[in-house]
Amino acid sequence: LFMAGIYVVFLRMVAGRGVPMADIIIGVFAWQFTVQCVNSGLNSITGNVNLVKKVFFPRIILVVSQVIANLANYVLSLVVQFPLVALLLYLQNDSVVSPMILLFPAVLAVHFVFNLALALFLAATNVYYRDVQHLAGVFLSAWFFVTPIMYNLSFVEAHTANWPWLIDLFMLNPMTVIVTAYRAVTEPGVAFPWGPAPIVAILIVPLLFIFAQSVFRRLEKNFADML
Repeated sequence: LFMAGIYVVFLRMVAGRGVPMADIIIGVFAWQFTVQCVNSGLNSITGNVNLVKKVFFPRIILVVSQVIANLANYVLSLVVQFPLVALLLYLQNDSVVSPMILLFPAVLAVHFVFNLALALFLAATNVYYRDVQHLAGVFLSAWFFVTPIMYNLSFVEAHTANWPWLIDLFMLNPMTVIVTAYRAVTEPGVAFPWGPAPIVAILIVPLLFIFAQSVFRRLEKNFADML
């Protein structure tokens, strides 16, 4: 909530136009879920050297357990998010949470698979290349600003009206689609922008998971030696 408050002030100062606070809160909470999965996934293998080297077990358990733990934290945070978003919607638009909220678990499932894919890939590559943990931090910082966390899709469309191809490129980011989907199922009047680019972004999620799992399985056999 503290970070969301900072983003609200920052965006209004820099952009000169307001973005609904409900949009920012939904975006920040979802983004934190991904960041926590990336950070914990990075160190899930390298941070358990003694366990990996002395006990034989499927190493993927270490990564999955971290992502599930972060999922539990995110679900608990919804106890704060939902009432707050509902209050903001009522105060700003005299409206209530959309009945599409019933589809929230479906969006959460896609988000979970996406985060697990990132965690698996980074956990495995960080064993072989320790600089990955530093590069991941830089990547997350850049990724944050090209994902509609502290702004919404309408904000992007207003600034890319003269370059329509940019919005399609923007929508190829899976996190853009996930955050927008959270807003679409939570806020009334917010429609999910179905189209070729969002569909491709959705398809990237299972493909990325298959790829990440394959990389993890291939590299897993040498974890003990590399550590």
